[in-house]
Amino acid sequence: MIKVIVYYIAKDALSNHLCEEYKRLVSYFGVKMELVNMFCKNIKDGQKNNEIEAKRAYTQAFLKVFKETSYKVALTPEGRNLDTFGFAEILKDKAEIVFFIGGAYGLEQGFLHECDLCVSLSSLTFSHSIARIVLSEQIYRGFCLLNNHPYHK
Repeated sequence: MIKVIVYYIAKDALSNHLCEEYKRLVSYFGVKMELVNMFCKNIKDGQKNNEIEAKRAYTQAFLKVFKETSYKVALTPEGRNLDTFGFAEILKDKAEIVFFIGGAYGLEQGFLHECDLCVSLSSLTFSHSIARIVLSEQIYRGFCLLNNHPYHK
């Protein structure tokens, strides 16, 4: 079984519903997708203060769940731009993939260097809710491509 974990910061019933649907759909490919809300007071306070504090708060939250054995992907504005086929390649032949959704200011450079890959969903800035929906859909689409499912077409 492949395990995909998405760490995010958001509270939104609509995005929860959509992401849970993609989680259900991707399970048909033997993939267990976990959506883990990492929201905490430190992140809320950091976002109010400044860019440096915001990035530091994300790093502190994410490092608590950081595992060396996972393939770690940071979503950040400075990351690589991939098309859907390139994104699907990330999902290929990995036992556990962990995605970290950064804030509007991105993530600290030290944290980014600890990740295996940095990806940008867009040059636009998305809310966590939208980023989580886009990421969940791309995870599903990627596994459809890898399994020759017609969803992509």
